[in-house]
Amino acid sequence: MDTTRSVLNRTAGGAGKAGATILFSLKNEVGGLVKALRTFQEKHVNLVHIESRKSKRRNSDFEIFVACDSDHHQLRELTQLLAQHANVVEITSQSHAGSAAASQRPDDEWDVPWFPKKISDLDLCNQVLMYGSDLDADHPGFKDIVYRKRRNYFVDLARSYKHGDPIPRADYMSEEVQTWARVFRELNKLYPSHACKEFLKNLPLLAKHCHYKEDNIPQLEDVSRFLKERSGFSVRPVSGYLSPRDFLAGLAFRVFHCTQYVRHSSDPFYTPEPDTCHELLGHVPLLAEPGFAQFSQEIGLASLGADDDAVRQLATHALSGEAKIAPFDPKLTCDEECVITAFQNVYFVADTFDDAKNKMRDFAKRIRRPFSLRYNAYTQSVDVLKDSGSIRTLVEDLRHELHIVEDALNRLGSATV
Repeated sequence: MDTTRSVLNRTAGGAGKAGATILFSLKNEVGGLVKALRTFQEKHVNLVHIESRKSKRRNSDFEIFVACDSDHHQLRELTQLLAQHANVVEITSQSHAGSAAASQRPDDEWDVPWFPKKISDLDLCNQVLMYGSDLDADHPGFKDIVYRKRRNYFVDLARSYKHGDPIPRADYMSEEVQTWARVFRELNKLYPSHACKEFLKNLPLLAKHCHYKEDNIPQLEDVSRFLKERSGFSVRPVSGYLSPRDFLAGLAFRVFHCTQYVRHSSDPFYTPEPDTCHELLGHVPLLAEPGFAQFSQEIGLASLGADDDAVRQLATHALSGEAKIAPFDPKLTCDEECVITAFQNVYFVADTFDDAKNKMRDFAKRIRRPFSLRYNAYTQSVDVLKDSGSIRTLVEDLRHELHIVEDALNRLGSATV
């Protein structure tokens, strides 16, 4: 494909018809574009607009932007088929309603970005913004051909994963284990003075159940099983630095997107991207704590269907002697820029996870959405509460839960008489 910008417009299928935009990059195969576009024909999806453009994530790559008429059911099937020939970067539901009709809508109605409604929909949330199989020139491993080839191995592991599959076990090389060991030793010196009591409580459990050791990099499948039993969280492999929207969407379903690759050995105490040392030694011990797991899920649920600005605010969160300490307040935290290549200027501190969770709930009420959401743990899906019927169903479920509480209190009272 040449570097000229190509655009094809077609008449929309009718005013007000549901639609979507899909952004994807092509895999390295002959006839990739033809094969990718053929999936739309096979699913009888009308293309409204298509263009090729330079990637905003990588200067040398092209992406294909497509607008089409498609309902949510078609969209899921289409994306799964498209993934055979392309790397899907972003999916957004929209409406093709004309601007005049849109201007007449009430203030509480507007186009809502597509978001996953059930945990298996996370298969469609894979927008990797940086790195993955490509490395920027300032990355420690940029000039290391062996390391770059190794990164492709981990990209393939992550891209082959689908919800419900066992997480592929990585075969780590001795150099990678040595890098892990250096980070492991250094952090274990710092944990007693820098980590909270909940973090410290879970470290021995990870050593026992997930083989957290200096000479062993834990496997994500073992970590995922452990988290599921402790806090209801699970792990999902990812190939690089995930978009904030997709990462937060995972949290809504108590899913933590986690890398498997190891940082470059030339600089073991710095990485410009999340690697498995960062994930397993930094995040996982707290995700095993039920209170923190609930707090994390609250942030994720608040992001679903939110606009880009709200997602940006929800995504902001070093250890440095110059950093300021301030009480945790989501209204302030959301405006603090998070620079991944430097220590943060401010740390926001909450007394307890319950305190942080309650403040996050209050902040989430400010996010402008035409609905509320409730996580259904039985089906691992989100219920969209936007009409009297859906709210009535929620009330019935709450009555059932209150009946269980009432029964427990009655039995407790009988036992103490």
